[in-house]
Formats: sequence, structure tokens, C-alpha cells
Amino acid sequence: MTGGTGYIGSHTVLELLNDGFEVVVMDNLINSSSESLKRVENITGKSVDFYQLDLLDKEGLNNLFGKYEFDAVIHFAGLKAVGESVEKPLFYYQNNVTGTLNLCEIMQKHEVYNMVFSSSCTVYGEPDVVPITEDESLSAVNPYGQTKLTIEYILKDLYRSDNRFNISLLRYFNPVGAHKSGEIGEDPNGIPNNLMPYVTQVAIGNLKKLRVFGDDYPTHDGSGVRDYIHVVDLAHGHLKALEKLKENPGIDVYNLGTGTGYSVLDVIKAFEDATGENVPYEIVDRRPGDAAAVYADPSKAKNELNWEAQKDLVEMCRDAWNWQLKNPGGYN
Repeated sequence: MTGGTGYIGSHTVLELLNDGFEVVVMDNLINSSSESLKRVENITGKSVDFYQLDLLDKEGLNNLFGKYEFDAVIHFAGLKAVGESVEKPLFYYQNNVTGTLNLCEIMQKHEVYNMVFSSSCTVYGEPDVVPITEDESLSAVNPYGQTKLTIEYILKDLYRSDNRFNISLLRYFNPVGAHKSGEIGEDPNGIPNNLMPYVTQVAIGNLKKLRVFGDDYPTHDGSGVRDYIHVVDLAHGHLKALEKLKENPGIDVYNLGTGTGYSVLDVIKAFEDATGENVPYEIVDRRPGDAAAVYADPSKAKNELNWEAQKDLVEMCRDAWNWQLKNPGGYN
């Protein structure tokens, strides 16, 4: 697993270990902590082989693949902050795209042909219709989303050139929540980019108030609507995708979301109801490039992967708050 110490990666490692997989994790730790894996090991009672390694280090990558006989790769590694990607596009293309090219070359060299790729709903840009099916037109509106879309095209071309590959492209929506133990969760650097960790940090007093970007969208309360999915549900989706690869399906794409859209104000109310905490907020101008509503049609994943989200918004809020209370300073 690349990027396995990160938010979604660490939760997926935990579920893989519980399901009997042997897991090797590589991560450059640029925006994550290896502490997450120590906690995963404590929760599961199982060990993980960890290598601090960057995908841009092709020689190191080759050496790693020479040490093991891998059955499959789950590819999470990538920079993911939309705002930063606008400021530093070359950094994002170099890291996300070139890193993936290196990974694919080394996989092919060592005859490892199964991959689950961590894509994103950002590849849909500003969708014309919701809910979004996998057939919706693709048009990323920022460099981060464009790197995900570029990698999807690369992987599709790779499969066309070598159909020994089996690749699952998972386009997920807005991961939130944490493991019920409160031992692992989302630990963003600096001021959070995503809504839920921003909400929890306001609730615990690390930040004064939440900024709500726009209250004049054509939605039920004027604030932006998104599809929030519990990170543990998302982790289970990766296990289902791995299982599907055993059938040699070639390359395919799946939305991982709940199929329900919640507004920013809905999330604030649900959090306050679930935790009893107050979340002060202010309405500010819209952010450029933000769509009014983005939520999934997840029926393809249900039909073909036998997967669907199980946890509701209240559970997402409760688990996120449990993680924040137990870890007010994150892993550090």
C-alpha cells in the first residue's frame, strides 16, 4: 500500500489486517505520521511492514518490490490539498503523476498486475446533474483533481497496452469520521481544508469559528451540498474492490459514496445534535470553483462490488468527535 499512514490508508490497513491480509506500507510521511500504523497494530494485534519511501525514489521502489511477492497494490499516495495545488501545480503533477508512473513501471517489471487506485469525485468538476453516475463527463477544475484525472487516463492506457492488468478506479466523495476506538482518525497539517476536522477543531476550541463558504447556492438552505461517507465504510470498499480483482475484470471505475447529499449547515446541526457541542460559524463569500451540489449514485458499487455505505451522518460526527477528544493535538 502506498500512502498507507494517511487518513484513509491507515483505516484500510486496519480492515485488511482484520480480514487476514499481510500488508506492506510505504509512505514518505510528508503529511502523515507513522504513529497511525503503531496504533493500527495495537488495535489489531497484528504487525505491518513499514518503509519510509517516496514514489519518486524509483531505485528504492524497485528494491522494495524485489523483497516481496506482492499480490496487489492499493495506491493512496498523493498530495491532496486543492488550494495548495492551485499555488503549486508543478509540485502536484510531479508528486502525483510522476510518482504513479514510477509505480506502474515497477509493478510491470515485477509482474504485479492488480491495483486499486484512490481517485476522487473531483474528476467530475462541476457536474451537470446529481446524483453523479460513473458515466458523467469528466472535467477537473483544479490541479489536484486534474492529477487524479490524468492518472485515470494513464491507467486506462496501461490496461489497453497490457491486459494482464486488473485495475479498480475508486472515485470517492467526502470521507469523514474515524475508527470507533478513537485511536486513528484525520490529522490535517495546520488549518484543515476539509469540513469535518474544521468543525471538530472549532468545537474543541482550537479554532474560534467555522467559515461557511456561501449561503446563496440553489440548495435547500443555500449552503453547499456534499456526499459525506464514513472512512470505515470507505475502507471496506477497498477490500471489496480487491476481491473483485480476483475475477480478472480488466479496468473499471466505481463511485464510493452514500448517495445522500448533506449541506454544510446540515453537518453543523448533525454534529451539534450528536455531541451536544456548540459550533459557532460565520457565512463568508463562496470559494471559486465550488459546485452547489455534488453527491454520488453508488448503485454500480452495490451491484458489482456488493458494497454500500452503512454508517449515517450522526455516526460520522460522533466518531470524528471521539477522535478529536482523545487526540486534541492529533498524533503528535
